[in-house]
Amino acid sequence: MLSFLNVKNQLFLFGIFLTVSSFLSGCRAEQKTEETKSGPVVIGYVGGFHGLLDVDNIEANKLTHINYAFVDVKNGKAFLTNEKTDSTNFRKLNLLKNKNPDLKILISIGGWAWSENFSNAVLTDSSRKVFAKSSVEIIRKYNLDGVDIDWEYPGMAGEEGNVFRPEDKQNYTLMFEAIRKELDVFQKESSKPKLLTTAVAGFVEWLDVTEMGKAQQYLDFINLMTYDLFQGDTVVHHASLYSSDKYKTSKSADVAVKAFVKAGVPVEKLVMGLPFYSRKFTVAGQLRQGLGQKQSAQEYFHGYTTIKDSLVNKKGFKAYRDEVAKVPYLVNEKTKELISYEDEESVREKCKYVLVNKMGGVMFWEYDSDPKHYLLNEIDRSLK
Repeated sequence: MLSFLNVKNQLFLFGIFLTVSSFLSGCRAEQKTEETKSGPVVIGYVGGFHGLLDVDNIEANKLTHINYAFVDVKNGKAFLTNEKTDSTNFRKLNLLKNKNPDLKILISIGGWAWSENFSNAVLTDSSRKVFAKSSVEIIRKYNLDGVDIDWEYPGMAGEEGNVFRPEDKQNYTLMFEAIRKELDVFQKESSKPKLLTTAVAGFVEWLDVTEMGKAQQYLDFINLMTYDLFQGDTVVHHASLYSSDKYKTSKSADVAVKAFVKAGVPVEKLVMGLPFYSRKFTVAGQLRQGLGQKQSAQEYFHGYTTIKDSLVNKKGFKAYRDEVAKVPYLVNEKTKELISYEDEESVREKCKYVLVNKMGGVMFWEYDSDPKHYLLNEIDRSLK
C-alpha cells in the first residue's frame, strides 16, 4: 500500500510539474511573441512648419511614431505658432491610426530655430511646472501620444542668439522629470501610455553639458541626431556610421552610441538618426580628394529622392563610397563640390548596426525629403 501511494503521489507531482512547465513555456512564448511584435521603432519627423501636411503620402504602416515638428517655446510655455494649421495637421495625422492603430503621434518642441527660450523656460521649479503643463496640455487637447524635446542646445551655443547657461545641465534633467509627472497624470486620465522622448546631438561634447545617465530614467527613447557631424571648416561625411580613414575625426554614429552607453543610457533606449537630406560642401582651393580638405562653403541640400533621380553620376557628379565609414558621397570636379548623403546601402548598414547592438530603432529627418520613399522602404525591409 505504501509503495502504491508513493507511486501515485509521484505521478501526481509529475503531473503538476508538467502543467507548470507548460504554463511557463507558454508565458515565455507569449512574451517572445510580444517582443517580436513590437520590434525596433521607426520614428519619422514631419515638418508642420512647412504648412499643411500631405498626409496621403505618409506610409503609416511603415512607421511606429510620428514626431510633429515643431512647437515653439514662448513666454515660458510650449506654443503653437499657427494653431489653425497645426490643429488641422493633428487631426489628419490621427486619422492615420485607421491604417495603423499602433501608430503614436508626438509633438516635437524646439528644433534648431526655436530653442532660444528653453533655458529661461526651465530655469526654476515653478517655471518648469508651467512649461511642463503647457506641453502636456497641447497633446491632451488634440488627443496625441507624447512629447518630444529637441533643445539645441542646453549648456552650449546653438543658433546665434540662443540663451544657454551652465545650470542647463541640471535643469535639462529636471525638465524631463517635470514633464514626466504631467504625462503620468494624463496617462492615468486617458488609460493610454504617454511618451516622453528627446532628440540629442550625435557628438560626444553633448555628454559634457547634460546628465544623460540621470535624464534617461524619464525618457522612453533618445533620438541620436547622428548627422550634421561637422568638423570645423573641413569637408566631411556629415553622417558616417564609422569614423572615416580619409581624414582625422572622432565623430561618427558608432562613436556616439558607445559614448552614450558609457554615460549610463541603456542601449535599448537609443535610436539611430538617419538624414533623408544631404549636405553640399565646396572645396577651397584645388580639388584633390575632397574629403578632409578645407571648405569654402557648406549648405543644407536636396533630399534623397532628388539625389538618386537627378544627381548620382549625372550633371558632373560622380558617385563614390567610403567602405570604412559605410556612407556614399558625390564629387563634381568642375565645380569642386562634394555632396554627403544617405542611400539605400548606408541605411541598410545602419539598420544592421541597430539590430546587432539591440538599439531601440531608427528615426529620420525628415519625411518630405524623400517623397518617393526610397529610404523608408529600405528601413522597412532591413528591420524585419
